[in-house]
Amino acid sequence: MRLTKALVTLTQSDGDRRAPKNATVTELCRLAEVSRNSLYRYHSPILKTLREYQRRGPQSAQAKTRKSATRRRAENNGLCEDISRLAALVDHYYVAYRETASLLERRDRELAELRNKLKLSPTLLPSAGR
Repeated sequence: MRLTKALVTLTQSDGDRRAPKNATVTELCRLAEVSRNSLYRYHSPILKTLREYQRRGPQSAQAKTRKSATRRRAENNGLCEDISRLAALVDHYYVAYRETASLLERRDRELAELRNKLKLSPTLLPSAGR
């Protein structure tokens, strides 16, 4: 009976506040003047009701919202860092591509100049059997 009254006292809202701050097992046991062991061993329905209240309570929702916002902020910061790294990689690979393309163009020009200077024509190789 004392546990039920203490649970009602803990879970009812005050005029100023939307919900009480200390809806905990410790506070429930203190108000009911019952040991925690007794609560856990003999009064599991009341404990279950308290846990359900804690899960659905407004403070729990606010705490979940804060944790969710904090988690999203941290994830956002991580994604921003990833974007910076990816942009740096794109720049790096683009510069490497441009450098490689210019080297290939130069090589092609040099080969064309050599072919023009030497006026190379195909040569037949003697067969090994003769």
